[in-house]
Amino acid sequence: MTTAPPQEIARKLGSGLLSFPVTHLRADGSFDEAAYRDNIAWLGQYDASGLFAAGGTGEFFSLTPAEVEQVVTAAVQEAPDGLPVIAPAGYGTATAVEMARAAERAGASGILLLPPYLTEASQEGLVEHVRQVCAATELGVVIYSRANAAYSESAVAELAERCPNLIGFKDGIGNIEQMTRIYAGVGDRLIYVGGLPTAEMFALPYLALGVTTYSSAIYNFVPEFALDFYRALRRGDTAFVLNALNEFVIPYCDLRNRKPGYAVSIIKAGMKVIGRPAGPVRSPLTDLDETELAELADLVKKVS
Repeated sequence: MTTAPPQEIARKLGSGLLSFPVTHLRADGSFDEAAYRDNIAWLGQYDASGLFAAGGTGEFFSLTPAEVEQVVTAAVQEAPDGLPVIAPAGYGTATAVEMARAAERAGASGILLLPPYLTEASQEGLVEHVRQVCAATELGVVIYSRANAAYSESAVAELAERCPNLIGFKDGIGNIEQMTRIYAGVGDRLIYVGGLPTAEMFALPYLALGVTTYSSAIYNFVPEFALDFYRALRRGDTAFVLNALNEFVIPYCDLRNRKPGYAVSIIKAGMKVIGRPAGPVRSPLTDLDETELAELADLVKKVS
């Protein structure tokens, strides 16, 4: 478990690649804690800078709050020393506040605040939502700008001023102009995390906007390739990055785009391909079919 001031956690998260592990499920859909713990220990041998338990790739949207706390607790207990474990919070403000407090009980190092469930909200409403969550915890908070929670540059600037423990902004929208406005206005007060599906696709253009890290879902099943890609990106090896995009990332994304929800399903399929199965996805998601699984296996062979 890593317990440190929010800004120290922010520096750690911004210094390298971020791991977003899947949540292991049994055939009946229940949480397979033993398999999950084993996988966290396995991932711990690689050099990630943060572990986001029960995030989007971890099927946060399909877990109950009690299950989220169980998953986060297991991750905290199994993660290697010095690796920050970031817990999720989401849904309505009251529930998000409770989840942030549960994350503290579980020993997490920070919070990833996902968009509110279902409803749209004004910028004033989103600011108040984040403010209440930040006020409920001493942990550092990263806000996830995505879907119905698209934060404006003025909202981010206001939150950065009002919430000392707001440490990061994760982008899941992909609006270059908006990211430029946010980074120009807030600068190094926050860390910036790439959060689009298969973030490797956007890593090259986003680097110039202060996005020094991103959530790597493929790290789940090709961790060495994911780290090589990240290191090449940071050292400016554009030739390596472009080759990796053409060889694996782009055809992988073509497969991922076959059906809605495959951004998560394809990760569990990748786990199956490498002999570390994590069980099925929960509905409303669906698993890849056997033909798609074989296509993914051929891609993985190219980078293994």
